Amino acid sequence: MPDFIYFATHFSWLLILFILWTAAWKGVALWKAARNNSLAWFIILFVINTAGILEIIYIFAVKAKMSQPINKEAIGSTTPVV
Repeated sequence: MPDFIYFATHFSWLLILFILWTAAWKGVALWKAARNNSLAWFIILFVINTAGILEIIYIFAVKAKMSQPINKEAIGSTTPVV
């Protein structure tokens, strides 16, 4: 127990830095998931705490995949036939 007290008193700045790091990435990732209407990602990011790792993956990898433009020529004509 004395080891924990020593750590808590001498390295409290590290804990505060960790909390700020996690909160910043989590806030951005949750905001982007909500803007994308990604309910599953929003719940996963909200519940699971990964020290910002999952949030960074979502922001830079998954979000980039989801926001790629759709090639309308590959789908076909989007104008209705009357």
